[in-house]
Amino acid sequence: MSGPTYDYIIIGGGIAGCTLAGRLYERNDSIKILVIEAGSDVANHPLTQSPLACFGAHFSPLDWAFKTVPQAHLDNRECYNSAARALGGGSAINYGTWTRGSAADYNRWGELVKDKNWSYEGLLPYLRKTETHFNADADTTVHGVDGPIYNVSISQSTPDRKYPLREPLRAAWDRLGVKVIEDANAGTPLGLGELTENWRDGRRQIASEVFGIKQLPGVTVLTETVVQRVLIEDGGEYGRKRAVGVELIDGQVYRANQEVIVSAGAYRTPQVLMLSGIGASDELSKHGIAQTVDVPEVGRNFHDHFAFVQWWKLRHPEKGLSIGTPLWNSPAYGVGLPCDWVATLQAPRDDLIRALGEDGENNIEGHPYLTPDSCHLETLIVYAPAGAAVSQVDVPMDGTYIASAVLGMATTSRGRITLASADATTPPLIDPNYYSTEFDRAVLRAGIRQVTGLFLDTPEGQEIVECQLTHHGFGPLNARSTDEEIDAQVRSGGNTFYHPAGSAAMGKVVDSNLRVYGVENLRVVDASVLPLPITAHYQALTYALAEKAADIISS
Repeated sequence: MSGPTYDYIIIGGGIAGCTLAGRLYERNDSIKILVIEAGSDVANHPLTQSPLACFGAHFSPLDWAFKTVPQAHLDNRECYNSAARALGGGSAINYGTWTRGSAADYNRWGELVKDKNWSYEGLLPYLRKTETHFNADADTTVHGVDGPIYNVSISQSTPDRKYPLREPLRAAWDRLGVKVIEDANAGTPLGLGELTENWRDGRRQIASEVFGIKQLPGVTVLTETVVQRVLIEDGGEYGRKRAVGVELIDGQVYRANQEVIVSAGAYRTPQVLMLSGIGASDELSKHGIAQTVDVPEVGRNFHDHFAFVQWWKLRHPEKGLSIGTPLWNSPAYGVGLPCDWVATLQAPRDDLIRALGEDGENNIEGHPYLTPDSCHLETLIVYAPAGAAVSQVDVPMDGTYIASAVLGMATTSRGRITLASADATTPPLIDPNYYSTEFDRAVLRAGIRQVTGLFLDTPEGQEIVECQLTHHGFGPLNARSTDEEIDAQVRSGGNTFYHPAGSAAMGKVVDSNLRVYGVENLRVVDASVLPLPITAHYQALTYALAEKAADIISS
């Protein structure tokens, strides 16, 4: 069965796919674009109507709710991996955090792929182009003022949104030597930065709605539609293959005059490539798939931000400190995530040198994660029992608990996405290989010791919390807990913080113009191309990546 022919076919209607469709059409309104999304249109779904509904998105119909294979370094647990099953992708279910990350990470990216266009300065115009930044004192050489995505810091979101733990936490962090920085989204996030969100007047900004792709005359959007494979034929220059269209699981075929672009995310993009015969022959042959192009790195280099969440019982819940308190009776408390600060931190240098040595790294003194501008971890204090449902820990949302989350951002563990079946409706096998390096363990231990010290060893922290709600079968942790005590709890309770990337990495699977090696007219545009982890929540980065891709493709 053959359907209409389009100029561009985009597989995946997430943040990248929607941005790309909107921007390509903006540049040339004579082209025809097909966007194919496996999820549904959720613009009017109850879970997308308010910021705090994001806590209910896990395991909902808007979530693929993937599981990893048993993780060798986490007591062989199968870990939950969320992925948006919706038009708009992560913008439909995420927590709305808007963090760009460290310029040093982007610069390493540019160096790694030998293309300064992917350095911080190379991407900055696209980070700016995406946003309208509402902070009154924002530097307009750093921040955009007329982009499609509105974002604002907590304190400037509304004058009535004043969380009572804001100043006590600032003082506690200060006592640990973590100072407030003016703008954590200006390329140097080390320190205590105010959380910036992209909720607009308390409403979610879904990428498909922001770019209006459903209303564009030249853009066709198919939802609840699964692609089986990219169609690849002979006929490219120098004997190369070329992408000519896609086949759906029902056999329907759509052809592309110009390009097929895979924007299915870090889990699904390598799956689509492998189902199309692009990958390592030994992996493909397991499922009876004939290899069309030998790109053995497809699915490899997978990385994710791994996190450990703790819950803390408040000493004075009657003061109205957390979600569920009757004192939060102003609508202002519902316009965003209940959190004030993002602490971006470094682990102790001596610990990292030792860890890198144990991991067998050469040239330790020249390692990029030992430079003064390196960022290793992030800590969030959320005024809610965040992550409890995912961790299957019974924590009431009645105003009596808050949560801390420590995220390993400079992870050196690398995993792999492989096929479970030649059937596109079967989820791929996800093996993040979490917590597999001593470096990652050293980073997370440092963050856990620091945040327990924040609450248990400072006067401000002691006034805030009464005790920890411990993970099942374990006692409380503190700043003096041993490596073995911390590792045991992380193995039992650590999980993703939903930033998967790297499984179609630039320099390994795609070139610096996002073209898949060995195939003409085929690109990848999503976080799977990130060759290394970035100290960011990947929403802002993914928008900028797609903005840049639109320029590359249009030129």
